Amino acid sequence: MTARIERVVTEGVVTIDGAEHKVENNTWIIGDDEEVIVIDPARDAETILSSVGDREILAVVCTHGLPDHVGGAIEVSARDEAVVALNRKDRQIWRETWAETYPDIDMEDEGIFGVADVELEVMATPGVTQGGVSLYVEALGVVFTGKTLLADGPGKLGGEYPALADQLTAIGERLFTLPHDTRVLPAHGEETTIGDQEPHFDDWLAGSLTRGADDDEVAEGPLADGTRVSGIKLSFDE
Repeated sequence: MTARIERVVTEGVVTIDGAEHKVENNTWIIGDDEEVIVIDPARDAETILSSVGDREILAVVCTHGLPDHVGGAIEVSARDEAVVALNRKDRQIWRETWAETYPDIDMEDEGIFGVADVELEVMATPGVTQGGVSLYVEALGVVFTGKTLLADGPGKLGGEYPALADQLTAIGERLFTLPHDTRVLPAHGEETTIGDQEPHFDDWLAGSLTRGADDDEVAEGPLADGTRVSGIKLSFDE
């Protein structure tokens, strides 16, 4: 097997609801010495293209449409006339960054991208955004989770969980069915594994994600998306 994965870290400031947040972003490059796919091209296209080098870019795949993760998409894809892929449900968010264009491919659940000698399977994992996806590469034992799942747990947007019930359902039904040794490569921060994260799942369901340091009552109170922990319904396959 010749396919390998490289990480490019960029940093900048994003504005959410009028507040500025300094963030670091992971852009992932997967491929071999001849061709690559670029995942979540953040704002610094020059740095990303430098890491790609003279390899052909087959596609730019965005796990979601938030500005700091698609800021380099057009410039990176334009170099080799590569296609840009995004779930259709995130088109409106995409237009906040690229008002005069749309992605070339509307990604669908269970879609497949091929590069080098591996395949990337699209897994719908909404929550932070409605169109959020993860990309599972069974041959390499990795999953690119975007903002759905980070090393410190489920990802947030501006410190909040826009749709935590959906996010936890996606994590439980899709991500935590993968092998425990699967590497989790997120859009922010360091990598983790499915096995490291899964033991925390019951605590997340019990309200630990929304409970303050001195608040023991949030487990039965409303979550950031307006639902209640006791109202989260998961339907796991046996």
